Amino acid sequence: MSNEEKPKTPITPVRRFERVGAHSHIKGLGLDGLKALTVADGMVGQNEAREAAGLVVKMIKEGKMAGRAILFAGPPGTGKTAIALGLTKELGNVPFVMLSGSEIYSTELKKTEVLMQAMRKAIGVRLHEMRRIYEGEVESFDVKMTKHPYNPYQQIPESARLTLSTKNETKTFSVGGSITNSMLQQGITVGDVIQIDAESGRVIKLGRSESAAEKFEIEAEKPVPKPSGTIEKEKEFIYLVTLNDLDQMQAQSRGGLLSMFFGGGSTGEIEPEIRQRVDETVKERVEEGTAEIIPGVLFIDDVHMLDIEAYSFISRAMESELAPIIILASNRGITTIRGTELQSPHGMPLDLLDRLLIINTRPYTADEIREILKIRAKEEGVELTDDALEYLTQLGVESSLRYAVQLLSPAGEIARANGRKRVDKPDIEQVKGLFSDIKKSVEQLKQFEKLMMG
Repeated sequence: MSNEEKPKTPITPVRRFERVGAHSHIKGLGLDGLKALTVADGMVGQNEAREAAGLVVKMIKEGKMAGRAILFAGPPGTGKTAIALGLTKELGNVPFVMLSGSEIYSTELKKTEVLMQAMRKAIGVRLHEMRRIYEGEVESFDVKMTKHPYNPYQQIPESARLTLSTKNETKTFSVGGSITNSMLQQGITVGDVIQIDAESGRVIKLGRSESAAEKFEIEAEKPVPKPSGTIEKEKEFIYLVTLNDLDQMQAQSRGGLLSMFFGGGSTGEIEPEIRQRVDETVKERVEEGTAEIIPGVLFIDDVHMLDIEAYSFISRAMESELAPIIILASNRGITTIRGTELQSPHGMPLDLLDRLLIINTRPYTADEIREILKIRAKEEGVELTDDALEYLTQLGVESSLRYAVQLLSPAGEIARANGRKRVDKPDIEQVKGLFSDIKKSVEQLKQFEKLMMG
């Protein structure tokens, strides 16, 4: 073995975490009115399906989707999830919850509880609350210390004299130990702009005042303007939560001391009475004008994995007053309904299928695959030569679009390792030899069938 030192591979520190999602390029349905554009908003092809989804968006906004749901049906890799996400983007800033049909089979929760929690996560609630606060720039902060009750050699804050100012007035207050301690923990000093909740005593540091902040050419923390008006004022706060968030809060508060120690109610099943109480409270606040309900989208992929009990639950939930937009997706044909011996289209009960708007998707053409690969390559920061793009398109047609997309990043790594910025056809050929598609994997299984574990 040689004593010569091997050249060390330099390690580049990670300065920012990046994750390019499979559908991070989707910005909408790519429609001009109700007409699908060939390439727009990250969408390519599937014009009929996108136009149908556009009609669904219009119906949702007009309140005409009650008691109904949508089913995207088509072969694998035909954009069902992408169109569902595009539909959600068209609705605006609404909750989007994605669930696979197999996820309901949990050892901790009942199937119906998993579905119920998913549905309530997909319903947002915007709460409006008027709070009395003290807001201003800290002009002085004089802390009075006292001896610790259990340690005479240690001192703790007892109280403080706090002077706040706005553009219109200046006031001095005596504040207690909890507020003083909170300010010290946050590192609040003279020149900071703060808010103090009059009821709870909660202190929020808004930032450094523009008049007190030091002027730097590069600054991580942006200074805030000095507040105007009175120091004591009524201010509206807006909180965006989901029904499931409110359920969990109610369950934890009901659990008392045991829930604080053992987490009861935070992750387990929630009693119907708790949900009913939450619903009543939300409805009351909606009538008072202090809350708004924001129905979002629950997308259940591989819906054929659900069983007859789960389908019955979904049918009932669709009739509920507080129900999200339910979108289902399946790539199965005629198959058995789980939990029965009956066969049905997409493995779903006929009475539920009758209540769905079914949107079909079809395999992509070569031209559409080429455009999708261009979009994905740009999203993943991979530059392709024309030969590489054509070869990847060919693989997408012969194997699958997903396989072609999966080869982009590995090919990019090969190109960079060889000192090139652009991926060429030989790079694609190399990673194709390293990573198998389904057809090649099946051939391998048949070749070594006797050696494989049963």
